[in-house]
Amino acid sequence: MGLDSILPYLQNKTILITGATGFLGMVFVEKILRVQPNVKKLYLLVRASDTKSATHRMHDEIIGKELFRVLRQKWGTDFDSFISEKVVALPGDVTIENLGVSEPRLMEELCSEIQIIFNSAATTNFDERYDISLAVNTFGTLRVLSFAKKCLKLQMLLHVSTAYVCGERAGLIPEDSSSMDKMIKEMDNIDFETVEKNLVKEKLNELNGQDASEKVVTNTMKDFGIKRARLYGWPNTYVFTKAMGEIFLQRSKDKLPLVIVRPTIVTSTCEEPFPGWIQGFRTIDSVIAGYCKGKLTCLLVDPATVLDIIPVDMLVNSIIVAMVVNSNQSSGNIIYQVGSSSRNPLNFFQMHEFIFQYFTKNPWVNKDGEPVIVTKGTILTTMSTFRMYMNIRYMLPLKGLKFVNKVFGQYFQDIYVNYSRKLDLVIRLVELYEPYMLFKGIFDDANTEKLWRTARESFIDVESFNFDATCIEWEDYIMHAHIPGLLKHVLIK
Repeated sequence: MGLDSILPYLQNKTILITGATGFLGMVFVEKILRVQPNVKKLYLLVRASDTKSATHRMHDEIIGKELFRVLRQKWGTDFDSFISEKVVALPGDVTIENLGVSEPRLMEELCSEIQIIFNSAATTNFDERYDISLAVNTFGTLRVLSFAKKCLKLQMLLHVSTAYVCGERAGLIPEDSSSMDKMIKEMDNIDFETVEKNLVKEKLNELNGQDASEKVVTNTMKDFGIKRARLYGWPNTYVFTKAMGEIFLQRSKDKLPLVIVRPTIVTSTCEEPFPGWIQGFRTIDSVIAGYCKGKLTCLLVDPATVLDIIPVDMLVNSIIVAMVVNSNQSSGNIIYQVGSSSRNPLNFFQMHEFIFQYFTKNPWVNKDGEPVIVTKGTILTTMSTFRMYMNIRYMLPLKGLKFVNKVFGQYFQDIYVNYSRKLDLVIRLVELYEPYMLFKGIFDDANTEKLWRTARESFIDVESFNFDATCIEWEDYIMHAHIPGLLKHVLIK
């Protein structure tokens, strides 16, 4: 490569970023601007009707966040002019041809300037509406690839997938596409895009014909997504549509320089720009929130199951290094699984202990100003024991309430409906999360480890781009970065 530093590679680069309003996307934007102010231009693709509204969204949902505090302090009164010079809000959408760029002159400018595309656009809801998840995670990926092929100076398309495209597997999960082999063979015999788009269209037409409410349409399309995912062998709509996005990329990339990064569960920052920054609830955080408020008294989980998490700043560092090392290389399938289970495993038992210790010392204060006393709760290690517990603890009382409600002429109808709805939601969430709470896989990260070795041997500034998961001290990170960050940036807000 002839490089002795990572930073020169980023100098004068023009980068297109999709998903910039998302958690990972904005951490990537902040890192680039902070470490390499001489980057030429960052185009942030933002869903908006015009440039004015796209710019407003960019400042409101990205640049204006606490995440940019360090960068803002660094530039002081020149911060706004720096951002104006380096960052452009681009109105568009990955679900539209040419990413929604319709003006010929702008399209020509983009295609002649963009050197790197960072595609992190995704809908990450496990049970997203099937039409939306397909449009963004699968066919949106194809739109990005098509756009990339028009970029004359392109050195790299880096696509963010998820390690859980493997489905429900156990043991050591390879850093390749072997988990999709069966689906790839099936696609030789079917036109997946046409079949699934037609099924979606038929389902939506059927619902429109029934004059279904928006709520009914949403719930029906969510259920339809889960049904289609499980038919093909994946546990939920999210990982299924992300897997299909990967398959289409690999089949259609031709000689385009492509890298696929598969993170595990992405959590708050470990160090940069400061510890504990997070946006919204990540996978494990809803459990932490329910637990600290005393609302989560039982949990379906195998205490020995490895909770594979990776701090978002370390993930961003791996992405930047992958871009530098693999720039302009078009050979083979380059896949990096970025996580911690292989080299620095954290299991649910340890995580449970850390959370219990934290909220025993620092209890959540409820709306009445009283501290919530936490207990270790009930751990249920199989779905059958969970169902038994729910039947005894909740379903039987619900049936009793139903009987009493009937006897008293529907007097308790509102209470019964509310209780029943909450119980249905809990059961649905548990069924969605079951594959991960009882997950038996460990993600092989040989490619990622090789990338780290290459970085250490090649770049003098490698410590500024650390993604070595073995250096994470889990108790310190969870107790002093992640939980305080979750409280400050999400729960207390």
